[in-house]
Amino acid sequence: MKLSILIPSRNEQFLKNTVEDILANIEDETEIIVGLDGVWADVPKDPRVSVYYSPISLGGRGMTNQLCRLSKAKYVMKSYAHCAFYKGFDKKLIEDMHDDWTVVPMMYNLHVFDWECKKCGERFYQGPTPPNCKCGNTEFKQVIIWKPRLDRCSWNWVFNKDLKFELGDGCHDTPKERGLVETACLLGACFMLTRKKYWSLNICEEIYGSWAQQWTEVAMKTWSSGGKLMCNQKTWFAHLYRFKVGEFGFPYPQNYDEENEQAKKIIRERFDTEWLLKKFPLKEKKMGCDNWDFYR
Repeated sequence: MKLSILIPSRNEQFLKNTVEDILANIEDETEIIVGLDGVWADVPKDPRVSVYYSPISLGGRGMTNQLCRLSKAKYVMKSYAHCAFYKGFDKKLIEDMHDDWTVVPMMYNLHVFDWECKKCGERFYQGPTPPNCKCGNTEFKQVIIWKPRLDRCSWNWVFNKDLKFELGDGCHDTPKERGLVETACLLGACFMLTRKKYWSLNICEEIYGSWAQQWTEVAMKTWSSGGKLMCNQKTWFAHLYRFKVGEFGFPYPQNYDEENEQAKKIIRERFDTEWLLKKFPLKEKKMGCDNWDFYR
């Protein structure tokens, strides 16, 4: 295999959809290695799919590392378990890849489902179950949509002085001319690099926690090593954003705030982030990860 797609998953509702989507859209010598982190799940059976199950949760970074140990491919890609991909995305990424790069496809928001009123059929966009419909009904069914939101595009990401993830200048619209562009950081939902570089950079170092601050860890380790963090706009993936609390939140317990502060402390002790902030200055205030108007 040329590429192993590593999917750490814990109690993810749309894991099956993600695996099926990847299988339908890969065109090169690509395999999928799924990690079931403390919770068993049904995974589509296919010769290109392998499953690793741990009865004890290893965390996002720990499980991704375990999956990478099972790979023998030149390239590895980490993907969340709620993503969709463009046809032939793997082939395009491999064709344009450089061994010193960490690469992410252009990203759209993913419209996974609607809520449909069982009485009148009115649709409501994904999120927590609506309390009621205007017809008075309180019963809804989930209808899978699984399409990228083409009006919600991003391909340039940064972080601010507080190490908070932000959209970079020029985002929001699909670029008219697509190429390979530098980006300060990435969300962490999908990124690709050589397996050799994965281990030499220790790109998912477990001291940072399960997944907090992965955008700065990947960014600083890639740029500080003399490599580049690139967005390949010639292809894309689509990612489902979830709210932090409530029904439409993370499907597993976490201590994110404490973990995030610890990860920030380690980043500041190990790296000089100022030079990267100067290399990718924000010309104006953009929508950060607390602005759900864009991320919905």
